[in-house]
Amino acid sequence: MAIHLTPTELARETGLERRDVIAKCMEMGVPIFQGRIDKTLFLASLEDLSGVHGTRAEATA
Repeated sequence: MAIHLTPTELARETGLERRDVIAKCMEMGVPIFQGRIDKTLFLASLEDLSGVHGTRAEATA
């Protein structure tokens, strides 16, 4: 199983659009090195981002 994927490959695995994967990388600070993204780092950052937004939404409600 590959760990470093292109945005297209990562989009296919996560169910996102390619442009959304790139936008999320920019938002979360996940590096794209030589056209590849660390899948583990991307998924962990995505979970953290979802958890942070969920906590903020609950705190304001």
